[in-house]
Amino acid sequence: MQTTVVPLLIIDVQQAFHDPIWGNHNNPKCEENIARLIEAWEHHDQPIIYVQHVTNVPTSLFYFKKDGHLFQDFIQPREQDVILTKQVNSAFIGTDLQERLESLGATQIVITGLITNHCVETTARMAGNLGFNPIVVSDATATFDRQSISGTWIPAEVIHDVSLASLNEEFASIQTTIEVMKDVLQKEVQS
Repeated sequence: MQTTVVPLLIIDVQQAFHDPIWGNHNNPKCEENIARLIEAWEHHDQPIIYVQHVTNVPTSLFYFKKDGHLFQDFIQPREQDVILTKQVNSAFIGTDLQERLESLGATQIVITGLITNHCVETTARMAGNLGFNPIVVSDATATFDRQSISGTWIPAEVIHDVSLASLNEEFASIQTTIEVMKDVLQKEVQS
């Protein structure tokens, strides 16, 4: 019985996103759902890759000497888990993520994290272009309200929905936490 390898990618779930400067956050259960997925992946002995945004710019919330670059408290990588640090939006740029996924024989990955329309979307687009058939977990990703170019405010939920709609069936599949655990992990169990 051969096990299908489907890595779980956790993007930028860091303390910097607790800073009030970000404003309103959609999807209040995002972190809870990420924790559920981590537990399920650990239980099925599937690989987990944690991505951490770190910068050497002292004014950034992600500056390597500030607590903001640290993972949120519920993120507790195990010894066998991979931690990659990046300095740009895509988890593939400046890291060995592509090589790691290829060495695992991964033909599909599951993507969660923060924020939907920045690092999650950028990484998912590149993963799709590289042939990794990403699944982006809609309720294990989140974003924040943003001001438009015209000065109006766009609610986080709208930004989140548009980002996922832009990815859907073009760069990635979009599923909920429950769907991923049922579809992906059940396939792994049956393999």
